[in-house]
Amino acid sequence: MKNDSNKGTPAMNIDEGKIAESLSAAKGDAVQVREILARALELKGIDARDVSVLAGVSDPELLHELFMAAKKVKESIYGRRLVIFAPLYISNLCDNECLYCAFRSRNTSISRKALTQEEIRREVEIIIDQGHKRVLLVAGESYPREGFDYILKSLAAVYDTRSGAGEIRRVNVNIAPLDIDQFRELKNAKIGTYQLFQETYHRETYARMHVSGKKRDFDWRITAMDRAMEAGIDDVGIGVLFGLYDWRFEIQALMQHIGHLEKKFGTGPHTISVPRLEPAGGSDIAGHPPAAVSDMNFRKITAILRLAVPYTGIIMSTRETPEMRRETFALGVSQISAGSRTNPGGYGENDEDSGQFSLGDHRSLDEVIRDVVSLGYIPSFCTGCYRLGRTGRDFMDLAKPGEIRHHCDPNAAATFMEYMMDYGSAELKKMAMPVLDAFMQGMDPLGAERAKAMMKKVLEGKRDVFC
Repeated sequence: MKNDSNKGTPAMNIDEGKIAESLSAAKGDAVQVREILARALELKGIDARDVSVLAGVSDPELLHELFMAAKKVKESIYGRRLVIFAPLYISNLCDNECLYCAFRSRNTSISRKALTQEEIRREVEIIIDQGHKRVLLVAGESYPREGFDYILKSLAAVYDTRSGAGEIRRVNVNIAPLDIDQFRELKNAKIGTYQLFQETYHRETYARMHVSGKKRDFDWRITAMDRAMEAGIDDVGIGVLFGLYDWRFEIQALMQHIGHLEKKFGTGPHTISVPRLEPAGGSDIAGHPPAAVSDMNFRKITAILRLAVPYTGIIMSTRETPEMRRETFALGVSQISAGSRTNPGGYGENDEDSGQFSLGDHRSLDEVIRDVVSLGYIPSFCTGCYRLGRTGRDFMDLAKPGEIRHHCDPNAAATFMEYMMDYGSAELKKMAMPVLDAFMQGMDPLGAERAKAMMKKVLEGKRDVFC
């Protein structure tokens, strides 16, 4: 096990033996399962052994109780709001040979491209004109001749772009691991969350899937969050590409990674992503996952993670079908992408065949919003916490006693009203007000008063109203 050469960050170790022991010992009966679910409803999380017991649940009645517990925990903390964002792929240049990815270096079935700053601005204008306020900037794990400066210039281009009354108010980032000094530069560029997936925490599988390139270094990747947080980025997002190895092992390893961050920095990840391996151009493995995850087990993954880390946002991408996305809203998902393209220039070209992976949800943003509203949820375009410094420990200090809803619920209502006024279809406007009224009635008195005042300002023409 090596150390990070930049300021000696110790490599974070996944204890595979401990995971094996936990999985083999977890054979809970109905009484034990219900005891775990009762503890989970206290909103304090559950431990690794509890996670293993829940992973083994197959009885239909107990599965129903598991899903209902996840729904209660999700709505206790996040209410009926869903945060909306769009991915922005700026480059598919990559020196890594990752067998499951269309961007892998030896794949000749796609054309390679790194967007110019002008092309990035045009993509951002299209995204803004859809109604988005936050994006996730994504790049292949090598850059043009400018190197890391290309990322910094691209971030500036996104923030500087305006179209009509709209702009992008927060950029989250999913790029290759950096050293501490580069992470400091990334923080100074005013990013929101730094996101990076380990893909698989199982070392042997990781080595088999990552044939060459810097990404082959398991330790450099798994310590990226340590370096990011040491550099001052206190909102980080982790995740697993489910389908590369046994999902039960992966969620146990996620728990170890979260525990490491909480112990070292006092706070865990701001988000957890749950992508499932989908077909990708030029990859046989992507079309035939080594450890395929069934729809039922995928629902269990979402529900168990919600119970295990109740205050962490869970992200569901457009890899999944509309049907699966709908089901997981109630099981713990709190953030979703919408109207996505996964290739550089994809919003202008609409060339989904050259994307990083196959999409399961091809709907436009407005179609997704209408679906979300029809299910009784409020789409949120809020970026207030990032800009007011409610991140890391400060966010968790408000989230754990439930006080964050005094801010998040009003911000969701105000940003949704702004979306309806500026971008919403006539059909959406007809169906939205009863759902918004019900959402307001479910707020605490302080939140409801804030929401009414903020929405009044939006109706009067003010924009970017948040608290």
